[in-house]
Amino acid sequence: MPVLVMKFGGTSVATLDRIKRAAKRVGVEVAKGYDVIVIVSAMSGKTNELVGWVNETSPMYDAREYDAIVSSGENVTAGLMALTLQEMDVPARSWQGWQVPVKTTSAHAAARIEEIPNDNIMGSFGNGMRVAVVAGFQGVSPEGRITTLGRGGSDTTAVAFAAAFDAERCDIYTDVDGIYTTDPRVCKKARKLDRIAFEEMLELASLGAKVLQTRSVELAMRYKVKLRVLSSFEEQSDEAGTLVCAEEEIMESNVVAGVAFSRDEAKMTLISVADRPGIAALIFTALSDAGVNVDMIVQNISEEGRTDMTFSCPTDQVARAEAAMAEAKTTGTINFAELIADTEVAKVSVVGIGMRSHTGVAAKMFQVMSAEGINLKVITTSEIKISVLIDRKYMELAVQALHDAFELDKAA
Repeated sequence: MPVLVMKFGGTSVATLDRIKRAAKRVGVEVAKGYDVIVIVSAMSGKTNELVGWVNETSPMYDAREYDAIVSSGENVTAGLMALTLQEMDVPARSWQGWQVPVKTTSAHAAARIEEIPNDNIMGSFGNGMRVAVVAGFQGVSPEGRITTLGRGGSDTTAVAFAAAFDAERCDIYTDVDGIYTTDPRVCKKARKLDRIAFEEMLELASLGAKVLQTRSVELAMRYKVKLRVLSSFEEQSDEAGTLVCAEEEIMESNVVAGVAFSRDEAKMTLISVADRPGIAALIFTALSDAGVNVDMIVQNISEEGRTDMTFSCPTDQVARAEAAMAEAKTTGTINFAELIADTEVAKVSVVGIGMRSHTGVAAKMFQVMSAEGINLKVITTSEIKISVLIDRKYMELAVQALHDAFELDKAA
């Protein structure tokens, strides 16, 4: 029988009633003739509670024990879902990561999936099981210890299973009914998209859209897994939600697919750095070693052998960046006059595969910002996106103005 993967996030399984609702959706797909692999998250709030217990017990915890503890939330949900399906006379059983097995690296709390053999689950399907309820977010290391994949890891688990089992589709059930042109809480005109290309979704996810985890989209794009994002709380039709698919499967689309934003950005500027070969490598190696996730980078024109270097990073990494640069200056590795941090900025981006074949997107974006009196502090571009750093107080205004200018409330 064809295989379908269905993933239910924490809000979708937050209570026993919601688990029953999710189980009924699974039953509908079984009745259509699918063998179903259900990937479940922990019940909403449980992972945070478990992490809190770990930190309270042992602030300098053993990461292996951390994984053993925080992965238990998914085990509970998987068991409850399997029991609920059995009560509905649907042959089902729960699977923990080590039982499949989901083979991962040994990087505890941030493991990556290396292989998912399908023999065990396929064998159970052959023996009459119709639903495999798999605990998401977890796997097993080469040493035989439980591992976790990091926050959002259940999305990655679902896509990896869809690829490993050559599933017809991977349905991600969450608390929103699809992918929107921007966050509806910021722009009331935001429109739900019927389809979006993998590349567009990857850019939107990496630029601040929270609907799908970035690694899950990367996997889906690599293995051509059709992803559908749906609401757990609304009645479904065959055309419900948003399909994330290959560019070739989208007949017509707007030049710009969506507007993404990130509030928690900081702009860091090193003043008067020596302009010589290798200086950028020294700066960004020091930042990387300190665990700073650098995004936008701009180097000014050199004057008298000195230049300014500007980069952006998340606001919660500013202290780390300042410490890394201070140490580099003290040791003489990098010579600069001053490090200026602006923590009151936001990143706003427009994304669309149509930008490859249409000119004027940047000009239009900058004209819109100018008309609203918004100053652009940093600009970066790629083939299908343009990102700018602006004062945070103008972020919502910028998102709404760009959404209107590119007429994203209208279908192509």
